[in-house]
Amino acid sequence: MSSPQKKTVSAEASNPMGTLVNLWPYMWPKDRPDLKRRVAWATFYLVLAKIVLLGVPYFFKWSTDALNGKMDPVGLLPAFLLGATALIISYNFIRILQAGLNQLRDALFASVGQYAVRQLAYKTFVHMHQLSLRFHLERKTGGLSRIIERGTKGIETIVRFTILNTVPTLIEFALTAAIFWWGYGFSYLAVTAATVALYIWFTIVASDWRISIRRDMNASDTDANTKAIDSLLNFETVKYFGNEDMEASRFDKAMARYEISATRIWTSLGWLNFGQAVIFGIGMAVMMVMSGLAVQSGQQTIGDFVFVNAMLAQLAIPLNFIGFVYREIRQGLTDIEQMFDLLEVEAEVKDTPDARELSVSAGGIRFNDVHFAYDANRPILKGLSFEVPAGKTVAIVGPSGAGKSTISRLLYRFYDAQSGQIEIDGQDIRGVTQKSLRRAIGMVPQDTVLFNDTIAYNIRYGRPDASEREVEAAAEIAQIGTFIRNLPDGFDTMVGERGLKLSGGEKQRVAIARTILKAPPILILDEATSALDTNTEQEIQTALDVVSKNRTTLVIAHRLSTVIDSDEIIVLKDGTIAERGTHQALLAQGGLYASMWNRQREATEAEEHLRQVRESDDMGVVMRLPPAS
Repeated sequence: MSSPQKKTVSAEASNPMGTLVNLWPYMWPKDRPDLKRRVAWATFYLVLAKIVLLGVPYFFKWSTDALNGKMDPVGLLPAFLLGATALIISYNFIRILQAGLNQLRDALFASVGQYAVRQLAYKTFVHMHQLSLRFHLERKTGGLSRIIERGTKGIETIVRFTILNTVPTLIEFALTAAIFWWGYGFSYLAVTAATVALYIWFTIVASDWRISIRRDMNASDTDANTKAIDSLLNFETVKYFGNEDMEASRFDKAMARYEISATRIWTSLGWLNFGQAVIFGIGMAVMMVMSGLAVQSGQQTIGDFVFVNAMLAQLAIPLNFIGFVYREIRQGLTDIEQMFDLLEVEAEVKDTPDARELSVSAGGIRFNDVHFAYDANRPILKGLSFEVPAGKTVAIVGPSGAGKSTISRLLYRFYDAQSGQIEIDGQDIRGVTQKSLRRAIGMVPQDTVLFNDTIAYNIRYGRPDASEREVEAAAEIAQIGTFIRNLPDGFDTMVGERGLKLSGGEKQRVAIARTILKAPPILILDEATSALDTNTEQEIQTALDVVSKNRTTLVIAHRLSTVIDSDEIIVLKDGTIAERGTHQALLAQGGLYASMWNRQREATEAEEHLRQVRESDDMGVVMRLPPAS
């Protein structure tokens, strides 16, 4: 079976306007009038700040002319502002006012931008949990977390720069061009337009060149983070084999690739900034020479020369920002393209449009001619048919690779069968909602992975609204209550990453308590004791017998000693039922089950004999020790 199809969005295919259209519902949320008001006020102060900004070079010009004795405000200012001191104070006041308006705009828009980041991050997180088991078996946790982290930062960058900077910068360009044309003639407008056009062209070309370097850096960063997380998650395995140096070398090689790409990024940024400075410097030099010549010929005043310089210096800020904004948006698109890819991945298992809630009256399970393959060239189940009557226990046993655990995955709808039906109380599970289906089933797996939280949290995970007393009662039934109470922090004891602070038997008991609290009508025990020692297995089996009483129970087992009391035992071989019946009936047949039973019994007897020999040897050593002096 092939992986589900997905569409991809690349930085080349994306564009700021398209991204803005996609993000607009998050920046103008229909159910948040308070955020809409903030957007409106932020836009108002944004435009007002740009209008005020254009007054700065005028007050600089008038102050210079006033100090030079050639003040000519042409009736634009009231009399009390015509003095040089008043004009200087007004110039600085305008600068402060413009800065204040910008900060007010940013403050108003902050909650809007963060709302968009939060909603998109939430959407991605929810989508990740909706994807099928196949996707998560193939994913790399460290790389995935890095993609989401960079994606959310990229979203914030695009939201902020497209709204707060691109539009006002374009407004400022237009007003600056109009002022130069009106005040100084077409030649000044032409030089300004040529400078801006060349500056933007160079910025776009250079930024596009840097995008490929950015992608290499992101790939190296993702690879390094993946290796680091993978190594830390397998900390014990690294220690078992003494491969710390090998792990460090793998991580360092990934970081070396990141170092090279990051160095290229900063070097290319230096060339980009230098090229921008050269283009703008040439344009500024041409216009100042034009103004200087006009001052010498008496066509302009010193104030005009200062005004042209101030306008150009002021224009340099948004010009540089346009380059910065374009770079940030392009890099933001590069950072979120993989996040877009994640959002475009379609879930392999979906609820049908008319899916209904599963109604469990008795809990009977039925597999009818079920065919399934993870890969089309390797079928796993070949026409499997069996029933688990309500309230009964049916065990599935067989050699490794026979398809035992696949049955539980199909029942949970982690995958859908290619053909055949799986029914619960006569309802095809493909016609019910996944949420209601999984709510009706409890699972005790072979390898219990716990959350890095308290024991109470992990038990309560079976039913989050359970009371403290119910959690304690579930722990008692799972035979772990005494152990927990003897811990220094009791139920508030942290279990560590993946529950590594607890032993295998303790983790299994927590998993059983969690399932007891869930109280499902259907129970799946998937190799629940196969990884435990004999004594712990017997203790856990006692707890499982209590849990499965009066519940429809499907037991997937490796150790046959755990299923001898089952109402029926089904023996799988190569995806088909080889034998079925009670423990005694299967032994009487002398077939595959009897062969497996005899091998396991011999292995158990050999293990017990070896244990007795070791105990005898230990006793002999103790008896031969000299008496204490």
